[in-house]
Formats: sequence, structure tokens, C-alpha cells
Amino acid sequence: MQKIAFTTSIPVEILLAANKVPVDLNNIFIADQQAAAMVEKAEEAGYPRNTCGWIKGLYSVALESQPEAVIAVMQGDCSNTQALMETLLLKDQKILPFAYPFDRERKPLEEQFARLMAFLGVTWDEVTAAWENLKYVRKLCRELDLMTWRDNLVSSQENHYYLVSSSDFNGNPAQFAKEAGAFIREARERTPYRNEIRIGFMGVPPVFTDIYQYLEERGARVVFNEVQRQ
Repeated sequence: MQKIAFTTSIPVEILLAANKVPVDLNNIFIADQQAAAMVEKAEEAGYPRNTCGWIKGLYSVALESQPEAVIAVMQGDCSNTQALMETLLLKDQKILPFAYPFDRERKPLEEQFARLMAFLGVTWDEVTAAWENLKYVRKLCRELDLMTWRDNLVSSQENHYYLVSSSDFNGNPAQFAKEAGAFIREARERTPYRNEIRIGFMGVPPVFTDIYQYLEERGARVVFNEVQRQ
């Protein structure tokens, strides 16, 4: 199956209905132990040092992952996405624009869905069926989140990993559900965390690879990851 990448969360059901492998560029970047090297690679290609580190990381990841196309969220996300897409076009990368309307009106958003569906050749019925198929794996993600803040059985890093990965389910929802289910069963047998400082992490996920471990080593645990949870 061919890969379709995207720059921020989109209705992934559309890609799955079209039998495409969804690839969230952010997840590849944030999970890579050489994230800093990806930023440097973009700077070597001409990106200024004061450009957003995320944009530079996405540029390098997009080139390395070689997707069939990149869905660029041009409205409702980072304002630097426009420049990112222009530089990827210079590398002959196919770009599909997508937007979350500023006024949050239903009709303009449906039109954005319809444009993407038309490009991928899928119908509303097929997308709805894909959405239904994702209910189980999304239920697992909600359970894992409850086990983090309510039951104190899941670490900061584990919560972050599974929730942030649910934007594309690592390209394979069925396999992701299998792994998440096995993790939940294992975590239910743990001794709950006690007496730690409970923290909420607001905003964009950290680029730092060890921030959660750093906090836990000092007696704190992130029990709420805002962006990942959304």
C-alpha cells in the first residue's frame, strides 16, 4: 500500500478508506532519537536557524519517508506550513492542501473533506465504515488515558507514546490495537504510582526525547497530555 503523509491531525478515516497507509510526519520526527540531526539537515538545505524546529523536522522526515503525497494543513495549523510545502514542491513532492475553516462552519469543512475524498476516490459510506472500524482502537486509547490519571498505572512516556501515535495508528490500526490491548492488560497488573507530583503538559508535544523520564526521576508524573489526548 502507498503512504500518504500529513503535517497535522486530519480525518485519517479518509486515508484508510482509500487503502492508504497514514503517516503523521510529526510522529516520526518526535520519536526519532536523531531529531536534532533532522533539524540540522533542513538548515543545510537552506532553512534559517530561527525557523520553527518542527517545520525543519517535518521537511527532513517528508523527504526521507518518500510518501505518495503530503496532505498540508494550510489553515488551522502552523503558519509556516506554507513555506514548508513550497520547499517540498521544489523536491517534486506531491502536495494536497487541506484546511480547517477559521469560522468553524460545517459546510466549508465538509467541502474540505469532499475534496480530499475526491482525490483519493472514496465515498462517504466508505469513510463512515472506516470510522466505525476505528471505534475499538480509539476506545483502547481512552482506557489507557483513564489508567494514567485515574488509576495511576501508566507512566508519562507511555501515555504520550500511545496517544500521540493514535493520529495515524503507526500506519496500521489493527496492529496498533493489538499492541495497545496487550499493554493495557500488562499495566492493569502493576502497583499504582504513589505520592508523585501530578502534572498537566499543555500545548505541542516536546521535542526533547527524555523530558518525561527526567520529570519522573524527580518525583513528578505527567497525567494529562493536552495535544496528544485531543
